[in-house]
Amino acid sequence: MIHEFLQNFSHNLFKPLLLFFYFGFLIPILRVRFEFPYVIYQGLSMYLLVAIGWQGGEELAKVKPADIDNIAEFVALGLVLNFVFGGLTYVVLKYLTPLRRIDRATIAGYYGSDSAGTFATCVAFLTGVKIAFDAWMPVELAFMEIPGCLVALYLVARLRHRGMDEAGFMADEPGYTAAAKIGPGAAARRAGTESLDDENARGVEEERELSLEKLDRPDWEPGPGLRRAGGRRIPIFSREILQEVFLNPGLVLLVGGIAVGFIGAVQGQKVVHDQNELFVSAFQGVLCLFLLEMGMTASRKLRDVRPAGAGFILFGLLAPIVFGALGILAAYPFAYLTDTHFQPGTYVLFAVLCGSASYITLPAVQRLGIPEASPTLPLAASLGLTFSLIVTVGIPIYIEINHVVSHWFPGV
Repeated sequence: MIHEFLQNFSHNLFKPLLLFFYFGFLIPILRVRFEFPYVIYQGLSMYLLVAIGWQGGEELAKVKPADIDNIAEFVALGLVLNFVFGGLTYVVLKYLTPLRRIDRATIAGYYGSDSAGTFATCVAFLTGVKIAFDAWMPVELAFMEIPGCLVALYLVARLRHRGMDEAGFMADEPGYTAAAKIGPGAAARRAGTESLDDENARGVEEERELSLEKLDRPDWEPGPGLRRAGGRRIPIFSREILQEVFLNPGLVLLVGGIAVGFIGAVQGQKVVHDQNELFVSAFQGVLCLFLLEMGMTASRKLRDVRPAGAGFILFGLLAPIVFGALGILAAYPFAYLTDTHFQPGTYVLFAVLCGSASYITLPAVQRLGIPEASPTLPLAASLGLTFSLIVTVGIPIYIEINHVVSHWFPGV
């Protein structure tokens, strides 16, 4: 098995996809004066989300009605697992790191969600090594994004109920300010310093700063209690936050792509033939440019993991492997008990959805609902550590784990 893994790893180590990621990773290290234009990054992200949804919708149109129940149950399994992984993250970080509870809760949300970019990379990887997978898996991607948002919001609501101060410190944490203590519902009573329209207008720029590692902004306070200076805390389950959870742009583009691909494919392949030239043929090239930008961002994020300690780094590297392996170990019994046949690559994609961490949806939810938490630590873990590990060695590891576990369930 080790020989097969090394052979598989070395064979794919210098594929164009990874070479673009390495290229991007080196740019900040070499101090090259280059910034990936945000509008282009935004366009690439939009394309990938719609293309993933389009391909999934096309395949969903081919699914037999008798298989819909099993697919729905498999989606439910993914939802449950991501809720569990979010909770596990919060508990494990308590013993591995000295992080504040508010930061542990936020990071738990990131790891209870998934990553469309990691999913797209795995799709391209499996296609390159000719490992078949069920192409309706983007449906799983869409649903498994939601649990992390709810985990983070629930944990933070509990902390506020217990008397967290306005800087995000609990009473037993250094830096706690009793005078700033807030009670349940105080956030809702606090007057905002700006309108929601003003905040939304600034939102695009803030998300750009989060994505491109602009950590030297004057409106972010330094230190472990990093939070938006002068910003307002929105009620934890307000309309604005629930809209970010269920109607965030990434999820809407993905679901919209699924719907359009499904409706088009139902009418026949002639209807979707021309669009396939765009959403299927160009997918690999666009993904290469996307990974170039992800490499640059991941490289910059690595600077932020050092202050959090060795336990934080250990978690960011081991969590994707452990969570991904648990995903595979849960998927095979499910397939056996429901008498469902999944393609080998489906288990690998499911491992990616279980092991990856959000870096698009959760930052937006955090900006609105959890301004007390550090904006740097969660992204340092999800992008600098977890994303980097999965797209380089993680996917080959998942393939080998799947190969081993498949022998335990020969009839599946």
